[in-house]
Parts: sequence; structure tokens; C-alpha cells
Amino acid sequence: MHGSLTRRRRAGLALLTSAALAAASALLAATAVTAPASAATSATVTVNNGTSLGTIPAAGHGVNVAVYDGNMNSSPISGLLRDAGFTAVRYPGGSYGDIYHWKTHTTEGGYVAAGTDFDTYVSTVRSAGAQPVVIANYGTGTAQEAADWVRYANVTKGYGVKYWEIGNEVYGNGHYGSGWEQDNHSDKSPRAYANNVLQYISAMKAVDSSIKVGVVLTTPGGWPDGVVGSGDSADWNNTVMSIVQDKADFVIVHWYPGATSAADSLTKVSQIAPMVSTIRSLLGRYAGSKASSIGIAVTEANLNYQLNSATTALGAADSYLTWFENGVMNVDWWSLHNGTSSSPKTNDDGTTDYNDFGILSSGSSGEPPVNTPLPPYYGLAMVGRAGSPGDTLVKASSSSSLLAAHAVRTSGGVNVVLVNKDLNNSTTVSLSYSGFSPGGTASVVQWRKGATSIGTSTASSATSITLPPYSITVLKASGGGTASPTPSPTPSPSRTPSPSASPSRTPSPSPSASPTAGGSGCSATYKVVNSWPGGFQADVTVTNTRATAISGWTVGWSYRNGQTISSSWNAMVTQSGASVTARNVSYNASLAAGASASFGFTGNGEGDVPAPISCTIG
Repeated sequence: MHGSLTRRRRAGLALLTSAALAAASALLAATAVTAPASAATSATVTVNNGTSLGTIPAAGHGVNVAVYDGNMNSSPISGLLRDAGFTAVRYPGGSYGDIYHWKTHTTEGGYVAAGTDFDTYVSTVRSAGAQPVVIANYGTGTAQEAADWVRYANVTKGYGVKYWEIGNEVYGNGHYGSGWEQDNHSDKSPRAYANNVLQYISAMKAVDSSIKVGVVLTTPGGWPDGVVGSGDSADWNNTVMSIVQDKADFVIVHWYPGATSAADSLTKVSQIAPMVSTIRSLLGRYAGSKASSIGIAVTEANLNYQLNSATTALGAADSYLTWFENGVMNVDWWSLHNGTSSSPKTNDDGTTDYNDFGILSSGSSGEPPVNTPLPPYYGLAMVGRAGSPGDTLVKASSSSSLLAAHAVRTSGGVNVVLVNKDLNNSTTVSLSYSGFSPGGTASVVQWRKGATSIGTSTASSATSITLPPYSITVLKASGGGTASPTPSPTPSPSRTPSPSASPSRTPSPSPSASPTAGGSGCSATYKVVNSWPGGFQADVTVTNTRATAISGWTVGWSYRNGQTISSSWNAMVTQSGASVTARNVSYNASLAAGASASFGFTGNGEGDVPAPISCTIG
């Protein structure tokens, strides 16, 4: 995936430069989609104003820009970014981050458009009210070059650039066979990257100790996650984190799930909670007491299916809010402009697709005029309408798999975000609130398939609304009521892609099973950390209760209500009827006295806690 994606980026630059000002206004009529006649369906949404899922992060709502994009700093851009509520802009552009030299504003083997230098970029970002996210050149750069960039940005110019990444998709440097990321280091192993990262962090923070520096990880469940390269003793993530440990301020993954259909694309949000859980498990293994303070950034994200569709708009809104609810500090869409190398086609949902990763048209041949907002722009702009940095995300649940619900507590009330994924039917939603009493009327902000703007209106009630097919709505309810926020649980460890079922937007805490007695040499504690209609995610912690080390452990339990295991990580889990057996894997077999290891899994059925839980050693 990453290799072909990179080719799209670099193919796009020629289109951006040669046809950036090409107008195709005749095609605008083709982009308007008439909504089909629809029947009404119904659903219920419950908002729990007292269950906090954290806050909207300060630099959470981001987008990528690239130095090969001659339109990235054109006059409309800061306004378009500001109107969409973007709070972060990443630079200098994906894989270009590993070939770009900021001092000379040049790239090794790439193209740099006029007017895309660092100072102009910062000016645009500041005008938009956003924060810069900067990729320090790892592939063809040095720690000193990165430190000099920090000095120029934050000492010489006083820009206060806070977030810095060390390289882009560095694992794509050829070490695992496939190479799209430039890396001039003779040793391209994860071990070499991690040791070099420590040099970067040291040099950069010697200039400005207040900056936050991020380290590149592979996406859980994506290539090459889990692959052990030649000469390595572990995969990329375990190798990198075993060396970096707690020295990085955040870790970085990218998310391009792809899909087989529009309906499938809209289920990919179910990957998010298990992915975050996997990363948190990794941090817990290597970062010690600082693990919980290390952030997670998704510095490239795109559903990677029918790129300019209304489907992607809906998925963008749903996924960003889900990332935030799972504690991610930053998500950056790929990208502002990208360009296309194919003719327009018709998407599954009836909209026009230009095969352009941009949220704004680049003006390439066959596209609308440059800077025309494409559907994903509106989907991301609706995220900006959901709330502001610092507002509290609260639990919302929906009775329908075709209706996603999120909620944000603001100083003025509660904003409920409703994503109607039903292509053909409107949906009448009944809303109930816990810990909050909505006032009489409510403000409605809405975008629907085919619209070229975001509309506003007033609803007579905050407890009922009819949503158009394929639409995103923010229902803004004013009112009163107080509730003490309850923190969301820490995500559980994980090592596999998401379950097939779509989980709820919040972890659903459940009582843990009593630990087994330590006389067997180990104890085990079972906890449900997430649940959704028809499925659940659980975490089991195994502890060595002996005064000496153990090598190998086995945990067992039996389900009472027909539950079945669907996927697992950090253990070999088998099931026979109601009986489940989990055995260690190679890297967590040995436990020192008092030490613990965790494994996790997803299952079908109700997420109750079985008892007893057995644990034996050997």
C-alpha cells in the first residue's frame, strides 16, 4: 500500500505544477448529486454527559501539505483551513520529509514549488490559527540539520514549533524488501533508526527543551508490523521501542485501511480502538512509568477508497472523532492538494471521483478549478464544527450500525454528532441524555451528499431529528445539568487488526475477575475493556507469583453464554466449545519474580467476565 501511495504523491506533483490553474468549470455540474427518493428509518441515540472520554486535543484536527504543491500557500488557503477548524498542518509532505533540506529549500530527487518554503508555510498556518507539525529529515539529513531547524524556528524566528517527527515511513527504506522511503544510512535496520533517533532527540532538545519529538512506528496489523528482518531479533516496533524507551514524547503511525466497497469503507473505524490498544501495550512494555504520558499521533490518514466520495467525507468525520475518543493527540489527513493521474469516475455512492487524495482540487485535468473543496473537506470541516480544543468528549451510543454517534460537552451545552451512513434512507433519531437537560430548541449544522456548503438551521427540539441520507449533522443542544466526568479506561494491549464487528465509540469498563490463587506459580486477571452490540474486547494480565523467574504460562477459562474468540494478540488462544486456553508466545514467556505480561482478544457475544480463571506455569 505504501509504495503505491508514494507513487501517487510524486505523480501528483507534475499535475500540480503543470495544470494547477486549469479550470474545468463545466464539470461542476457533474459533481452535484441528486439525492435519491428515500424512506424513513428510525434509531435511538443515548448521550451520557457524565462519562468523559477525554478532551479534543489542542493539535488534533490536522491535514498534510507538501512542498511540491504550488497552491499550498495561495491566498484562499488560510481561510479554508480556518473555516474547517484545522488546528494542525503537517509539513513538508509525507515521503518528501526524508529528502527535504530546509536550509536550501531543496529535495534530493524531488520537486519543490515556488512559495512553499518553511517561513511561508508557518505564516499560512499561523493565519489559519493552527499549529505546525514538522518532519525532520531522517533519510538524507542529520541530527545537526534537525537541531539547526529547531534553532531557526524557535530561537531565531520565535515560531514556537512544538511537534517534530524524526522521518516519515522509515520502515519503508528497503530493510524489509520493499523500499519507497529514501534512507541514505548504510544500516537501515530498526536498531539503527532507534539509535539515531536518540541522537536527534538529544540534539534537538539541547536547542529547545520544550519541543515534543516523535518516533516512527509501523501501523498495527499493517505491513511490516510483526515482520522480523534479516539480522533482527524482533520486529520494527519492539526493536525501536526497546531502545528509545521513554525518550520520545509521542509515537507515530499512519492509517490507510482501504476497502472493497463504500459500505466496507465505513466500517473501518472499528480498527481504531484495537490499534490504539496495541500501541498502548507496546508503550507499557518499554516506556515504564512514562508510558501513559507518551502521545500517539496519526500523522497520515485517509480511507484510501474512492478518495473524493461522500463516503470518504462521512468516514473522515467518524474516524477523527473516534481517534480523539481513544486518546490520540493528532490526526493529519492526506492531504490538502495532491493531484490525479486518472480520468474522473463514478463512485459507489454516485458522486464523482477524481482519484485525488486532496481535500481541495489541484485543478488538474478533468478536475474542478483549483482550491474547490471536495467532499472530504466538508467531512473534516464538520469535525471542526463538533467542538473546540479542550472541549470534553462524552459517551454517545447508537442503536443502528448505520448511524454513528459522538458527543462533545462544551461551555454552552452538548453537541451531538450524527453520521447517517444509510445511502438511500433518511433516519429519524430519538435522543436521550443522562446528566444533561437540553433546552427547547437546538442549532443544527449539517452537510449531506452532493452539497457544496455546510448548512445551518434550528430544530424545535434536541431530542428528535430526521437526518438526510448520507449526511453528517451536529445537533447543538443548550441546557443545564452537571455531572462529574468519569475517566475512560486505559486501552488494553493488542497486536492484531480490528474485529469484524463495529465497536462502540467508548471503552465499556467491566469488573475484573478475581485473580487466581498464586499457589500455581502465577495468577491471571480478566477484564473487559471495550464492548459493542454483539462483541467485546478483553485484556488478561498474567503475574508471576513466585519468588523466582518462570518460563512459560497457560491461562484457561470457560464461557457461560456461548461467547467465541474471534482474534487475539500477545498469546496463542484456542477454544474448544466453551473452554478457552491461552498460552504465552516467545517474547513474553519468561517473567521475573513479580513481573506481569498482558494479552488481549476480541470475541463474539456478551462481554461478561468468566470465573474461575486458571493460571499454570510451564
